[in-house]
Amino acid sequence: MLDLSLDHFALFGLPRRYSLDAGVLAQAFRTLQRDVHPDRHAAGDDTARRLALQASARVNEAYGTLVSPVGRARYLLELAGVHPLAETDTALAFDFLERQLERREVAADAAARGDTETLDRLVAEARAEAAALEAALVEALDVRGDAAGAKPRVREFAFLDKLVRDLDAMLDEAAA
Repeated sequence: MLDLSLDHFALFGLPRRYSLDAGVLAQAFRTLQRDVHPDRHAAGDDTARRLALQASARVNEAYGTLVSPVGRARYLLELAGVHPLAETDTALAFDFLERQLERREVAADAAARGDTETLDRLVAEARAEAAALEAALVEALDVRGDAAGAKPRVREFAFLDKLVRDLDAMLDEAAA
């Protein structure tokens, strides 16, 4: 059965780094999930079925964390003892926050007018900024191994990730 004490990366046989091959992760997930799926252990005793259910849940949780760029970055920091989204530490750079608040205001006005062109532009800008932050995370985490230095970028990346999802929802609503 699966060693539930392994970290998410070790569980899938992957190196502990931010950059990963999504195809390799997906294949490892499918292989593990096939091996531990509760249906494969339906004929076993209660203990075997319970362990299979726990293992399956653990594999799903690990995959969900690693497949998400923000989740993977947060997890790497947590493994290093850095908690990027602690409730008591909510500070973001003023210029970053100001830029995002301005985007939200422009997006709200555009959505109210059904202005999909402006919303498209805002989504593209936010995605480009998120991509730049992701490149900074690769540099900080994979090249320098600087989890503490990556903390502010992870916080900004999580903020931008939510903003992009919100903008996408506004755009879908305005286009409908």
